[in-house]
Amino acid sequence: MQAECPTTAGTAIHEAFTRQLRAFRANPAPTLAQRQESLAKLLRILEQYDDAFASAINEDFGHRSRHESMMLDVGMTIGDIKDIRRHVGRWMKPRPVGVRRHLLPARARLLPQPRGVVGVISPWNFPVYLTFTGLAAALAAGNRVMLKPSELTPRTSALIGETLAEAFDPAQVCTIEGGRDEAAAFSALPFDHLLFTGSTSVGRHVAQAAARNLTPVTLELGGKSPALLGKHANVETAAQRIVFGKLLNAGQICVSPDYALVPREQLDHFIQAAQDAALRLYPDVLENADYTSIVSPHHYGRLIHMIEEARGSGSRVVQIGARAAETAATARRIPFTLVVSPDDDARVMQEEIFGPILPVLTYDTIDEAIERINQRDRPLALYLFTNDTCERDRVLEQTSSGGVTVNDTLWHVACDSLPFGGIGASGMGAYHGKCGFDAFSHLKPVFYQSRVNATSLLYPPYGRVTEWVGALLRKVM
Repeated sequence: MQAECPTTAGTAIHEAFTRQLRAFRANPAPTLAQRQESLAKLLRILEQYDDAFASAINEDFGHRSRHESMMLDVGMTIGDIKDIRRHVGRWMKPRPVGVRRHLLPARARLLPQPRGVVGVISPWNFPVYLTFTGLAAALAAGNRVMLKPSELTPRTSALIGETLAEAFDPAQVCTIEGGRDEAAAFSALPFDHLLFTGSTSVGRHVAQAAARNLTPVTLELGGKSPALLGKHANVETAAQRIVFGKLLNAGQICVSPDYALVPREQLDHFIQAAQDAALRLYPDVLENADYTSIVSPHHYGRLIHMIEEARGSGSRVVQIGARAAETAATARRIPFTLVVSPDDDARVMQEEIFGPILPVLTYDTIDEAIERINQRDRPLALYLFTNDTCERDRVLEQTSSGGVTVNDTLWHVACDSLPFGGIGASGMGAYHGKCGFDAFSHLKPVFYQSRVNATSLLYPPYGRVTEWVGALLRKVM
C-alpha cells in the first residue's frame, strides 16, 4: 500500500499539494500509456470494490437503494471511464487549426497539455460518480489530482481514500478527508484548476477562494430546474418521467426536476397521473428497498419544514405512497409530495429542494410559462415535454439553462458526447467526455511560420512598399 496522504488542515494539506506540484514539474507530459494505466486503475477499483461502495453509501444515507448505487454511482462511472480510455489517445493529439489567407503558407495547431495539479471537491449525493468522473477526466488530461470528498458521507469518503491509496502514489492522486476546516484549506490552495460540485451558496465561497490564486474553476451548482409541460405534451408520459426523475435518489440530485409548469386546464390530469406513476414506481415508501432515505437529520428537517410551511400557508399538499403519520423521522423517508400552486415567496419556490417534493404551477399561455422560467436564475437543467416542434424550438430559443432534455428528465447528463455544466447561478464551465478532457487541459496555440514568407515586407523603415503591402492585405484578409 502506498503511504497515506496527509488528511489534516493547513500545513499538511499544503505539503500534499507541494509534493504533487514537484512531481508534475518532474514529469509534465505523461504518455498515453501512463494515462491509460491510470484509468485502468480506476476501473479495477470500481470493479473490485463495487459491493463495498454500495454498502458504504447505504450506511452513510441510512438507506440508499442498492440498485441506484450500483447503476448510478458505480455502473455509470465505469462506463464513463471506459469511454474516456478509448478516446484519450485521439484527444491528446495536436489539433490542426486553419489560418487566414494573409498568413499562408504558415500553419497553426492546438497542443493539449496538462494544466498541472487539479483539485476536485465532490458532493455527498453521488459520492462515487461525482468523485471518480472528475478524477478520470483530470488524469486523462495528464494532471496530478487532489480530492476532497464530502464529510456527509464519511464511510464512502474513507473507502475512496483507502482504495485510491492502494492504487496510486500520493504524488499523483491524493484524498483529503475532513470537514469545513479541511475544505477551506483545500479550496485556498493555488491549484491549476479546481472542480467543485455542490450548492450555489458554497460555490460562491469556493470561487472567491480560487480567485485569490487566479485559479480557473469549473463550478457545477444547482438551482431550480423546471419541468415544462407544453400545450402539446402527453400528460401521462410526462408525469411518469418527471416522477422518475424526481424520486431517483429521493430527489437528491442537482438536476432533479425542481418544479413543474402545467397548462391550467391539465392540472388535475397531471396530479392524478403523477400519483399513479409514483404508486407504480414505489408502492410503499417505508418498506421499500428501492426508495432512498434523506441523507441527514438536518436535510430531513429542512424538507419537512418546507412541507409544513406550504401546508400552513394554504397550499394544497398531496402526499403519495405512504401515510404522512407513518413516515418515521428515524428512517428519514419522505413520500412523494406535490405542492400545488405555492406562493412565490414560499421556501419550496425560493430554495433548491433536493428532496421528493414537487411544486406544481399552472400557466395559460406558453409565453407566460417562458416568462416564469426566465424570471428566475438560469437553471442547471430544463425539461420540456411537447410533441410540437414549433413549441419545442420556441422554448429552446427563448430560455437559457445549463442543459436540456426534451420529453424526458436527467438523460442529457448521461450523454457524454454533450458537455455538462451550468450557466449563471447554476455554474460555470463544463465537463464530461471530450469536454472534460479539454476542461482539464491547456489547449496551447502554436503558430508555425514557414521558411518562405513575406513578413519582412512589413518591417520598418516604412515607405511605399509598406503602403502597397498594407493595401493588398486589406483586400485579401
